[in-house]
Amino acid sequence: MSEKRDYYEVLGVQRNANADEIKKAYRKAAIKYHPDKNPGDKEAEEKFKEAAEAYDVLSNPDKRARYDQFGHAGMSGAAGGGFGGGFGGGFSMDDIFSQFGDIFGGHFGGFGGGSRGGRRVNRGSDIRVKVKLTLAEIANGTTKKLKVNKTVACDKCSGTGAKDSSSYSTCSTCNGSGYVTRVENTFFGRMQTQGVCPTCGGEGKIITAKCDKCDGNGTLRGEEIIEVKIPAGVGEGMAVTVSGKGNAAQRGGVNGDLLVVIEEERNPDLVRDGNDLIHNLNLTVTMAILGGEVEVPTIDGRVKIKIAPGTHAGKVLRLRGKGLPEVNGYGRGDILIVVDITIPDSLNSEERKLLEKLSEMTHFKKAESVEKQNIFERMRNFFR
Repeated sequence: MSEKRDYYEVLGVQRNANADEIKKAYRKAAIKYHPDKNPGDKEAEEKFKEAAEAYDVLSNPDKRARYDQFGHAGMSGAAGGGFGGGFGGGFSMDDIFSQFGDIFGGHFGGFGGGSRGGRRVNRGSDIRVKVKLTLAEIANGTTKKLKVNKTVACDKCSGTGAKDSSSYSTCSTCNGSGYVTRVENTFFGRMQTQGVCPTCGGEGKIITAKCDKCDGNGTLRGEEIIEVKIPAGVGEGMAVTVSGKGNAAQRGGVNGDLLVVIEEERNPDLVRDGNDLIHNLNLTVTMAILGGEVEVPTIDGRVKIKIAPGTHAGKVLRLRGKGLPEVNGYGRGDILIVVDITIPDSLNSEERKLLEKLSEMTHFKKAESVEKQNIFERMRNFFR
């Protein structure tokens, strides 16, 4: 078993910290490692318990005095106190919430669905659907209507699962509380724990006559047309959550959520790079040398741009603010136009004669005489 950490180190406070500082530090740690914020994370759960144990000792003047004098050795045995003389044993997460509930200030409920002592609330499962968006839809935001197959509340019993309002009896196992208390013998003595009633599932009541349409489940298979507003700037793999539009919960409760996962449709002219869009522009040799005007694609249609005389392959032209917006934020990307020069594969006799004649002229005679950017300069300019 690993060696216990110093309680002051666990809470991140000095040894002379006052009661308010200790309480504040514990609340911060408890919120950070709370199981509801870290579902399925065993490491977070252990840190949550560790912080609770440290607070149990350091918030009690007598226990703190013993700990300051004897360390962890002073906490063992009957004299130790602190969660029955050592954290763990038969203590559950609910015991922590019960003992330190005021620390959370109502920020969290109990562990594992529903607060301690309250009725368990059923929750329907989430649904994931995919939707394809064009660059134009991503740039401007859009609204999609989706037909979703899911479980819906039974229209005959209104989701209760019972034949009528009198078709219930109080659960005899938990006497209507929804929870049962167990007493267990542990190394540290008899420990009391509380959990969800296995008979009624935490509802506190039993259905005596089931709804004949849903057979007591409270749900049926159905479908719903759901309107989803998708903000501008979303990207591949992002999910838009529509609360309460997932599967209905059995016998009432809270519906799950609908998670709309974004897929981007491939654009033949523009490639996305974050919020920027990249277009590869092929120029003829003559256009690159003489300059001129060409059309390039944007999200909103084609626009004309000027090509300066003597444009080299690899040059990047930038259309500022013509890219995609920041999702739920400010700013917009650019369109980066990367120049490529198309070299003819074959020449006729007349074209060859003209090029041979040009090759003897001053500006075409030596490639070394033309001022060029090296590859590193081109790469640097590309990412500017």
